[in-house]
Order: sequence, then C-alpha cells, then structure tokens
Amino acid sequence: MAAAVPYWRLSGFYFCYFALLGTWVPYWALYLKSLNFSSEEIGILSALVMATKIVAPNLWGWLADTYGYRSRIIRYGAFSAVVAFCGVYLRSDFWWLAAVVVTYSFFWNAVLAQFDVLTLSHLAGRYGRYSRIRVWGSIGFIAAVLGVGWWLDHHPIVHLLYLITALLTGIWLASLLVAEKDGAVTNKQNRQSLGSILRHPAVIAFFAVSFFLQLSHGPYYTFFSIYLEAQSYSKSAIGVYWSLGVIAEVLLFIGMHRVLAAYSLRNIVLWSLALSCLRWLLIAYFVEYPWVLFIAQCLHAASFGSYHAAGIEFIRQYFTGHHGQGMALYSGLSFGLGGAVGAVLSGWAWDFSGVLCFVAAAVAAAAAFLIAWRYLHLPSDSASKA
Repeated sequence: MAAAVPYWRLSGFYFCYFALLGTWVPYWALYLKSLNFSSEEIGILSALVMATKIVAPNLWGWLADTYGYRSRIIRYGAFSAVVAFCGVYLRSDFWWLAAVVVTYSFFWNAVLAQFDVLTLSHLAGRYGRYSRIRVWGSIGFIAAVLGVGWWLDHHPIVHLLYLITALLTGIWLASLLVAEKDGAVTNKQNRQSLGSILRHPAVIAFFAVSFFLQLSHGPYYTFFSIYLEAQSYSKSAIGVYWSLGVIAEVLLFIGMHRVLAAYSLRNIVLWSLALSCLRWLLIAYFVEYPWVLFIAQCLHAASFGSYHAAGIEFIRQYFTGHHGQGMALYSGLSFGLGGAVGAVLSGWAWDFSGVLCFVAAAVAAAAAFLIAWRYLHLPSDSASKA
C-alpha cells in the first residue's frame, strides 16, 4: 500500500469501533437479562440501536456530501456518543435505558458510514484494498469478544458498562488522528442526481437484498449468546464462538481484493446468501454439537464478510458523488431497518421457540437469495468475470 495512505491511523479507528461492537453485541443482551428484562424488552432495547441507523447515517451523510466537513462530523458524533452513553450510570429502568440507547446510538451510528467514505478517499484507484484496512476492525472484534468474555467470567456483568465507555472514548480519540484526503470531494456538476441512482433497478434490488439478509441476523445478534448459555456454554466459550466467526471473516478480508477481481459482484452476493441460509439452519438444529457450531460460525465469512465487501464496492460504483449518502442508505436499510425488524421479531418469538427463530432467519436469507437471483443484474458484471 502506498506510503501516502495513513494505513495504521485508519486501521486504528476500525479496531476501536469494532472492538466496541464485539463488546456490545455478544454481551449487551446478557447484561439486560441480569436486570430481569423480558425477552420482548431485550429485543426492543437491542433493536433501538439498529433503528437509529435508519435515520442517523442518512442525515449525517447528507450533511457531509452537501457541506463537507466529514472529519468534523465523525469526531463530533464519536464524542457525543461517549457523553450520551454515560447516562447508563444514572438509572437502569427500561424507559431510561431506551432513551440512553437511542441518544448514544444516534451519534455512534453516524460515524462508521462516513469513516468508510473517508477511507475510500485515501484509496483512489485501489478500492479493492479497503478490506486490508477494514480487517483490523475484525481483529478488534475478536480481541474484545474473547477478552470481555474472559473478564465477565471473573467479574460482575456491570463491568460491561465500564468497558463500553472506555471503547467509545477510544473511538473518539482515534477519530482525531485522521482526516478526509484533500481533493476527495466530487465535482457536483459532474455527478448523477441521487434520485436517478435510487431509481436504478439494481440499486432497488441491492437494498432489498441487504434488508432481508440483515433481518435474518436478528436472532443471531440479539439472542445467540442467550441461546448458547441455555445449552450450558460458558461466557468464555460463547466469546470463542463469536470470535471464531470473525476470524473466518478476517481470513476472507485479507484476500478479498483477489475475490473481487476474479468474480462478479452478483456471484459473490449469491454465494454469500446461499451460505447464510445454511448457517442459520445449522445453528437452529445442531447448536448442541460443537463441531457443527464451528462450521456454522465459519460461515460468518459469507453471511457478513463477503457480502459486506461486495456491498461497499457496489456503493462505490453506483453512488458517484453521493458516497456518503450511499453508505448511509446501505447502513440504514440493512443494519438499521433490517436489523431492527429482525431484533423485534426475534424478541416477540424467542420465548416460543429459539429454533424456529433461526429457521425464520434461514427463510429471510432465502428470500434475499431469490431477489438477488431475479433482479440483481449489474452492468459491471458483464465483463469477463466468473
């Protein structure tokens, strides 16, 4: 990678950001369970983080694309998230936590999509190398999920709040170290209108596919730790299985630029969706078998890793001059709306049957596959790729 790219400063931000995710996603539901919240309440409190992604990234993306100041937006969002999250130390009733989660995640969710655009501004002509930087986020996730799992096996669950606060502070400090590359803003006279981009059939199909795929992750991101705990897995073991999926993702990201060069985006998407469906079925019916769970977690490389890398490349190709809003829409409609709907539906159905929740996840992934098979035909795939 060229010396002009601030590789370690960019990578450091991703490390901190996804270390927070590796602390939040596996263990937040366990913290809420310790407060005696119901499955429905846990689902709602988990969904609120995702729901703010529907609005926040789009608002901040529009501001960044229209007025610039992307680096300031990232720093302001990161700092405000730290301040807002500190509200968890004041009270722990449902409505107070809901207000804190909405406020903190409104700012936190504004950060990642804009930082992705900032990263791409440093990779002109070498966009396939994005995964080489983003892989440090996966490494941060692994370090956090293993370390926090071990820590919580030996300390009270309330320590989770202290760890989250420390990592939010780390995200803010990392955001101070890097800025968008000069000259990265596209000439507004030469860019296509956002409306015409959004009317493109492939763009509509891509967002629909992203929604259903992330919806399928609802039971996983909300109840996977509880699901394993019910099968007598320890918190350390739960951390190992969470990290295993991300290790597979790391290995994929290291060579993802070669995959993008060798295969069409459409084929990458289709294989990612098919393997996602298989993953949820394995978790549904064979969770008590560690070796099957091992295979299922390795498929995280497909259900998240390869699809996300293809999605970033899709946004780069289609949203010329609107990368900030394109990233925000991708985040909002998939991780936001899809994730929130998946979390809420899982919360409603979990006490009835965790197995059926994961079967429903497989159905959602299958629906995404069918939409992609029928409608996701991309001009860039007409080249001599597989």
